[in-house]
This record gives sequence, structure tokens and C-alpha cells, in this order.
Amino acid sequence: MSGFPKDAMRVLKETSRTFYIPITFLQKELKASVASAYLVFRAIDEIEDHEELGNDLKHSLLMQVSELLRQPFDNERYLGILGPVRERMPEVTLRLADWMEACPADVRPRIADAAREMSEGMAKWAKAGWRIRTREDLDDYTYYVAGLVGVLLSDLWGHYAGEKTDRELAIGYGRGLQAVNILRNEKEDMDERGVRFVPDGWTRDDLFRYAEDNLGKADQYMKALSTKSVILFCRLPLALAHKTLGALKDGREKMSRDEVVRTVEEVSVD
Repeated sequence: MSGFPKDAMRVLKETSRTFYIPITFLQKELKASVASAYLVFRAIDEIEDHEELGNDLKHSLLMQVSELLRQPFDNERYLGILGPVRERMPEVTLRLADWMEACPADVRPRIADAAREMSEGMAKWAKAGWRIRTREDLDDYTYYVAGLVGVLLSDLWGHYAGEKTDRELAIGYGRGLQAVNILRNEKEDMDERGVRFVPDGWTRDDLFRYAEDNLGKADQYMKALSTKSVILFCRLPLALAHKTLGALKDGREKMSRDEVVRTVEEVSVD
């Protein structure tokens, strides 16, 4: 397994344009923790997001994975759970055991607990067909897919860098990024999955306000940070989210490639 960290970064680069660069800003132990945690979450997310699987099957798979994460990870049992869908799963999902093993031992139980909670929450929403009726529903869904990631990251900042952050602001950070994704992918989600992550009676303007409210919490969250590498990590996804929101308000589908490159350069120079 000596070459694994490099291999993990390859898979990370292939699966995340938003988080690969900021993860490279982090110091050794923190970098390994955040990179492996992201890959664990992504492995689970690919099950929830899979276009070819029915909701009942997704619920069953995610609940079984959640139970598996309550104990030391058993790869043979995990591959057995995937069973008939194994051939349709991407590399990042098939290699969940590798990503768990890559987690530094001192934070592995915390990462496993967050992944268990995410998997259980995603299972609940798969069973409900992602039918978001109220703001409370949207808060619940965005907590499981993004807010709890913000909480885990805050725990890692505290563990490795002594950072003290507010839990609600950390959740707001995650929710803000997810709300921008919902706005950006609204048509695609409906066309490809028949899903609309928008409460009943809400207009697109209401969803913009929801994103802005949570990105405001993310801006407050940033003010509590003092470790340079952590600030750099958090600043880039947030800057991209703010600028993507601006582009969407202007009627564009997303930021241009040049805008993304400029934003990365602006954030990286400190």
C-alpha cells in the first residue's frame, strides 16, 4: 500500500474539480484526513446519485453500508452488499475499503461515523423519492449531503490545527455550496432523474435567497479561521460558489473556464 496516497489523489482529481485543488493546500496529516474523507463520501454519493438504480434498491444498499460503517470495515461484506450492481459502480465506490484504510487512525472513527450518518440520511431521502415539500425538508436533505461534511471538516480543523468553529455556521457552509449545486443542476436533475430538490411553492428566487442566506453563514465561518492552509482550503469552494451564483443570476448556466482559472489564481495567491 506504499503508493496508495498518490493513487488516492489521482482518484480524487478524477472525481472532484471543486475540492482537489484546495486539498492540495493542506499539510500532510490534515491533507490525508480530508482527502480520504472526501473519497469515502464520494463513494457513498455515487450510490445515491446512480441513474440506473431504483429508489428502493438505493435505500437498501445505503442502509446496509450505514450498518457496515458501525464496525471495523469489512471489504468482503461490502462487496457482497454491492452484489448485482457491482459492475455498474465507479472505481471510487468499489474502493471504499481503500479510502477507509487511508484515513489516519486517530480520526478514522470520526470519519466512519460521519459516513454512516450520511449514508443513513441519503437512504431516507432515496426512500422518500427526494420529495422536498418544505424548507425544513430542504434543510434536512442538505444537512445529510453537505452540512455534515462541514461539521466533520470543522472537527478535523480542531483536531489538527486547534481551530474553534461554530457548528451551525459549518452546516451553513455546506448547505450554501449544495444550494448552488441545486440551482445549477435544477433542469438536469429533473430531466435525468425526475427529481426537484425545491420546496413546494418556491420560486427560483426563493432558492437563490436560500443559497445566499447559507453562503452568508459560510462567510461568517471564514472569519473564525486563523490557520493559513485551512483558510485557503475553505476560501476556494466558497469563492467558486459565490461566483457561480452570480453567473446563474445573470442567466448563465455556469462560470466560464477562464473565470474558474482566475478565481483559483486569486485564492491561491496569499
